[in-house]
Amino acid sequence: MQTRLRNTVKAITPPIIVDLYRKLRMGRRHRQAVGGAWDEIGKLQFDFLVQQGLKPHHRLVDVGCGSLRRGVRFIRYLDDGHYYGIDREQWLLDAGRKVELPRAGLAGKTIHLLCRDDFDLTQFGMEFDYALAQSVFTHLPWNSILRCLVNVQKVMKPRGEFYATFFEDRDGTHRISPIRHEVGGRVTYPDQDPYHYEFRVFEELAQRVDLEVRYIGGWNHPRDQVMMVFIQPGG
Repeated sequence: MQTRLRNTVKAITPPIIVDLYRKLRMGRRHRQAVGGAWDEIGKLQFDFLVQQGLKPHHRLVDVGCGSLRRGVRFIRYLDDGHYYGIDREQWLLDAGRKVELPRAGLAGKTIHLLCRDDFDLTQFGMEFDYALAQSVFTHLPWNSILRCLVNVQKVMKPRGEFYATFFEDRDGTHRISPIRHEVGGRVTYPDQDPYHYEFRVFEELAQRVDLEVRYIGGWNHPRDQVMMVFIQPGG
């Protein structure tokens, strides 16, 4: 009897624990993990991109989409199947699909989510009108931003627009040695270490990947992230 019980525990307990752990993470952490301020910043991003010309028929790729803080708004607005999201954390993608979409009444919508940490957007097999990376470059070193831009450039339509935020190093105080290929520095915010960059860094990167870049600046972000846009030539 004891042997049978031990075998039953071994067979049943691991999946139960894994499922419980997944549900606890989704239920309590997925909104905080993407920075909190769920409604405020989600609405801010959506309103901004619509003001820049995003229409329902456009295709959008959401870089660093997380648990769909902004995604739920774009999914509701865009034509069915026109939202694509990529993130390195599968549990956040799962929380977005299994928790936030049903909560928003969007469980029946077609969306495309991809878990990767290398920004390989070609896996979607699609070209995009718009791309957005909010609070992604704020946590990336120089070489990772370059990798992201290389991959975005591959999938944008002519004159496609890629909007990205960053913390601006306005006076050079955050600069560290360019020998390390990380022109930018770090400060504590709020419990992580985001990078601050001078805009000229992005001008240099854009030239490397044949993209145009334009500084936009403030857009009412509550944590003072500023906005820029990379534009695919052509069209």
